[in-house]
Amino acid sequence: MSITIENFEFRTRPMRTRFPFRYGIAAMTELPHVFLCVTVDLNGEKIDGIASEGLPPKWFTKNPSTRFEEDLPQMHQVLEQAVSFGLNQESESVFALWQKIYDCQKSWANTEKIPPLLAHLGTSLVERAVIDAFCRGTGCTFAEALKSNQFGIKLDSIHPEMGGFDPVEWLPKEPKKSLIARHTIGLGDALIAEDIEKEELCDDGLPQALDDAIRYYGLTHFKVKLSGNLESDLPRLREIAKMLQQLVPEFQFTLDGNEQYPNVMAFREHWERFLEDPILENFLSDSHLLFVEQPIHRDFALHDSVRQEIESWESGPPMIIDESDGELDSLRKALELGYRGTSHKNCKGVFKGIANACLLEYLRREGTGPWILSGEDLANVGPVALLNDLAVMASLGVQHVERNGHHYFSGLSVFPRALQEDICATHPDLYAWVDSGFASLVIKEGAILAESIISGPFGCAMGLSEEMLRNLGDPGLNSDQFSN
Repeated sequence: MSITIENFEFRTRPMRTRFPFRYGIAAMTELPHVFLCVTVDLNGEKIDGIASEGLPPKWFTKNPSTRFEEDLPQMHQVLEQAVSFGLNQESESVFALWQKIYDCQKSWANTEKIPPLLAHLGTSLVERAVIDAFCRGTGCTFAEALKSNQFGIKLDSIHPEMGGFDPVEWLPKEPKKSLIARHTIGLGDALIAEDIEKEELCDDGLPQALDDAIRYYGLTHFKVKLSGNLESDLPRLREIAKMLQQLVPEFQFTLDGNEQYPNVMAFREHWERFLEDPILENFLSDSHLLFVEQPIHRDFALHDSVRQEIESWESGPPMIIDESDGELDSLRKALELGYRGTSHKNCKGVFKGIANACLLEYLRREGTGPWILSGEDLANVGPVALLNDLAVMASLGVQHVERNGHHYFSGLSVFPRALQEDICATHPDLYAWVDSGFASLVIKEGAILAESIISGPFGCAMGLSEEMLRNLGDPGLNSDQFSN
């Protein structure tokens, strides 16, 4: 096989949230959603592919001293640099092309002192666009190409212990046909309608307060964010616990530490204070809590000192990394320190996520578990990124995925009606019109149906016509000023 990127184009669609979403040091009210369209030469045939990503403030780099509009040029830079490394790089497989781009991007980022998590946002966007082109060109779905390893994945180039194995030996035989939506409860999200300031009330027909969202979508799984401030976290957790116990008695949830703690001991002090409260003791029990995500700031989360702190906390909850998972060997480092796993997000890399899933299953079969691969990516939206992401999650067998793009944005209302009609027709199990007159994600009984996704090329089955591309956004990375 021969595959080469011959041409590319960026398009940008500015997006505003329905209401502010606060997480960690940022409050998101708007962001640019970037599309990358590539043309590849696949065995002599010209094939188009597409991928997209929202660029949220203060996730790829959490520098409190800069404004979002100061961070955005560097985000654009990593995207442009990665695609430039991929141009005219003839390769024998999609995976081999990804490796070339990854290595070049890594070397460049080291020289420019750009953090790996941010640098490989660019690598992953190109990776996804090429995967999409390959699937469209071969007529294979993502799951089919993964099962037969048509991507040419070499697991041992990421995890040496996986030498001689193909992904199919460690992944589910068939992709999941539905996934549970895990609803994030942000730091400032209203629990009841009376908590919402009048000027922040939405009139788009979608639920806004947590109790309304639970009833509207039939939610059963949640993700609760911590601020790291005990005085605010304690009463808020109590209110959330009481509401979930009343509305969803069998609820399950994950706790997101948001990198708010300098070390494990600081998080442990808060945890033990939580457990002094009878309501929170039940709330944080194994029957409800699944795991804790990234409590320690990325600057310290993989320090050697973490090992002793985790080992000495025998009754501690299972913890995984997220923002610390910036490099190919981050998961192995984390496991050595006592973490129980990591998250998958397409923005951290599709092939990396596949290799991590295989490694965790390899360890699970050795009987050393439990091991965790969570599905995250809070603000992911259609018509492309969300579908790519769900295609990967379904193939990896992830049971529940963090989904809130449909909650923080008014469906696909920012796109022209023709595109919304196209996605509703192509993916009727995933998108439907709401009374307010736009296409919105369908979640019933807390679940997202994935059949149209797993039968599409790389999730998104819409054709890449010139009209469709025009409807995505304006050419280039020339987004307006953003003021987060």
